[in-house]
Amino acid sequence: MITKAKIGDNITAQVIRNIKDFNPKFMVRSVWDWECRDKYGNLKWMDKRHNVCTAEGLNALLNIMFHGSTQITTWYVAIFETDTTPSDTTTYATPVYTECTAYDEANRPEFVEAAASSKMLSNSASPALFTINATKTIYGGALLGGGSAASTKGNTAGGGTLFCASKLPFARSCVDDDVIKIIISLTAADT
Repeated sequence: MITKAKIGDNITAQVIRNIKDFNPKFMVRSVWDWECRDKYGNLKWMDKRHNVCTAEGLNALLNIMFHGSTQITTWYVAIFETDTTPSDTTTYATPVYTECTAYDEANRPEFVEAAASSKMLSNSASPALFTINATKTIYGGALLGGGSAASTKGNTAGGGTLFCASKLPFARSCVDDDVIKIIISLTAADT
């Protein structure tokens, strides 16, 4: 005999599934294309590196997208001059690296991205440029924004967010008037 539910009846159900059959993966990462040219336009070095997305950056992504937190509308690119490796715990306030500020531009270059397409967005149409003004060794870069002074070279105060950082495989030398060009491609994929 089939019992039919009536208005006001409480009905419960339980779905049982082996959790090992359900293994979703969502990957967010960035790819950094580095290029350094001398003052005559000659290529000195280039590299392509992946990054580490920080817990601070991923929490911001989740909070902005799903929790109603205030969007960070302008992001900036920084380069660093110490041989340190950023990790998941690296933050804007405690970046673990020493930012290089020896470049002609008054502020950190803005990350000017195009709208996302095919699960990726990039600043390839407007790369971040650094015109170096001293002899420096560069080890990597970071993508950061928010807070009260994210455009300010060397700033670690003001509550900004460090989304990700890219360490070069080895030290890269630069001299006065070298130009570093960085293209950052952010991707998201359900793998």
